[in-house]
Amino acid sequence: MIYTVTLNPCIDYVVHLDQLTLGLTNRTTGEEMSIGGKGINVSCILAELGADSTALGFVAGFTGDAIQKGIRHERIATDFITLREGCSRINVKIKAGAETEINGQGPDIAPDELDRLIGKLDVLKDGDTLILSGSIPRSLPDDVYERMLKRIDGRGVRIVVDATGQLLRNTLPYRPFLIKPNRQELSELFDREVKTAAETVACAEELQKMGAQNVLVSLGKEGALLLDETGHTHLIGILPRKPINTVGSGDSMVAGFVFGYLSSGDYDYALTLGSACGNATAFSSGLATKDEIDDCLRQFQAIKNH
Repeated sequence: MIYTVTLNPCIDYVVHLDQLTLGLTNRTTGEEMSIGGKGINVSCILAELGADSTALGFVAGFTGDAIQKGIRHERIATDFITLREGCSRINVKIKAGAETEINGQGPDIAPDELDRLIGKLDVLKDGDTLILSGSIPRSLPDDVYERMLKRIDGRGVRIVVDATGQLLRNTLPYRPFLIKPNRQELSELFDREVKTAAETVACAEELQKMGAQNVLVSLGKEGALLLDETGHTHLIGILPRKPINTVGSGDSMVAGFVFGYLSSGDYDYALTLGSACGNATAFSSGLATKDEIDDCLRQFQAIKNH
């Protein structure tokens, strides 16, 4: 089974405006609402690919109820901790030429509520996959991911981490199967500017020495780079289309990579499917559908076979 963890899920409220004028009443030209959170996004893409997953995390209040209802899917089992107080956050994304985001903080999480979530990891066993995605709420300790990994240490669980900075660094002693920084995050992690492919590979090699098995680096318009556990470097570009939505594309890549590897055992195919999922989401108004992913996958495979 695949388990995803979203510690601070949200409702994304997207508003479209011709222009935003501060200090005045602005009328929207369109609005959309969707359920957000990196782990939830991963579960949704896995469902599109035909994989079952269990979504773990915290929800609170009427917005928390809406989040649970909004991700109901026959392939997604939800096992959230419902907090005693507060409401799950709402993020406002204003699209008026440039995009402006106003992200909520989310509810406070009590120590015993965190303990309940960590206790849910006791069901994980050899062969399962745990995906830890995103930043952590302000009320949680900085070692929360470490505590989760310590709980399952030695059980043969495949660990995937999509986090930044010290939060990522602290998970490396647990030898995660996959980590997915982007180039900017590498620069911040090693306190030096990372520009070239050679510099990216050098950082990935350092992360492997620190414990990571496979390092997948998002390169934005240049595509992605994978340094796999055998020391082989894989590179892939992006499809020649204009992206319209970057939200969730990195999560989609994680889902595609994990599913691709679990279904084939082949890192090259995993990178191709992950890139297809990431591109498909970037080309759609929300998370990609199965048809959109399949279309992008065919295009990537045609490029490789050309």
